[in-house]
Amino acid sequence: MGKIKILHIIKSLGRGGAETLLPESLKLHDKAAFEFHYIYFLPWKDQMVSEIQDAGGIVTCLEAKDNIKLMLQAGKVIRYCREYKIDLIHCHLPWAGFLGRWVHKRTGIPVLYTEHNKQERYHRITYTLNKFSFNKQSLAIAVSDDVKESIMQNISPSIPVRTILNGVNTESYKRDTDAGLDLRKELKITEKAPVIGTIAVFRFQKRLVEWLKVFKEVHQTKPEVRGVIVGDGPLKEEILAERQRLGLEEVVHMAGLQTEVRPYLSAMDIYMMTSSFEGLPIALLEAMSMECAIASTRAGGIGEVIRNEQEGLLANVDEWINLVPAVTSMLENEGHLKDLAKNARERVVKSFSMKRMVNDLESIYYEFSSVKKKDFIYS
Repeated sequence: MGKIKILHIIKSLGRGGAETLLPESLKLHDKAAFEFHYIYFLPWKDQMVSEIQDAGGIVTCLEAKDNIKLMLQAGKVIRYCREYKIDLIHCHLPWAGFLGRWVHKRTGIPVLYTEHNKQERYHRITYTLNKFSFNKQSLAIAVSDDVKESIMQNISPSIPVRTILNGVNTESYKRDTDAGLDLRKELKITEKAPVIGTIAVFRFQKRLVEWLKVFKEVHQTKPEVRGVIVGDGPLKEEILAERQRLGLEEVVHMAGLQTEVRPYLSAMDIYMMTSSFEGLPIALLEAMSMECAIASTRAGGIGEVIRNEQEGLLANVDEWINLVPAVTSMLENEGHLKDLAKNARERVVKSFSMKRMVNDLESIYYEFSSVKKKDFIYS
């Protein structure tokens, strides 16, 4: 029996949560049993390509400048499936999901779709298309129980929906004190200065303007604290303007887009999120794995991961300003801060490891690839 051939379809391979999962999970997959292919559509968002290739994946870009052109690539995807005898398609995020469902209708190849967000957070067009087409696939995978509940309430699907919690490679994501100190020196941050950081795509739901406002309040009482924001995105200019307005240009470092984030996480003491909504953020799990104490809103699946006062401190989504006293209390009690950081690592190792996630995915791959290739119609 040959290898089971899996095709992942995703809009881009930039540095995002869903995209980061692909190379990290590939490193742990059983490549004696599976062969992994990847198709993406935005050639300028390719930060994950080399990592996937280095881990043994086969990557192809079918260039499409917008969502309509992406959907018009269905014929090329079908031809790709025919050429490489793909057994199963795994789609990530809505527009790749829409394309995968059309390919499924045309070929009969089983299609899995991982949902990373709550339905009510999507644009009305995306929401409607998702609801209309959701049952035209084999299985949906939710990254948290919160995401699954949103699917059930908004779509009432007739296909099965299963929760597979996102995971992180806990062997790869270990705190490196020396790397953290080297980065601090590069950023001119002293060894003793507390560092609050985050990693995010600069979109509205991350609320980085609010993040800066929380940091400002903390900095007024703890002037030694420093901030690091890693990422980029469409709201960059707005966020830079807010940093300037708050007078934080000398104390909050904007690191830009980074493919390798582990030195930054090693330099952080507190990982802070002010999101209005989330699925189950990969960067949060990475930060926990690298022993950062967490301060966050209870957005989406975050409340399923962080137990208040155990791995971090939480605030309600609409009460994000309460992160100010939470972070301040961490900084005033170094022992408590260290306990939260240690507990964060232990929590991820026990319940959110990439190995557990990969094992769950492979069980589903075996289950749904049982359809014989001779039944597929490559028209």
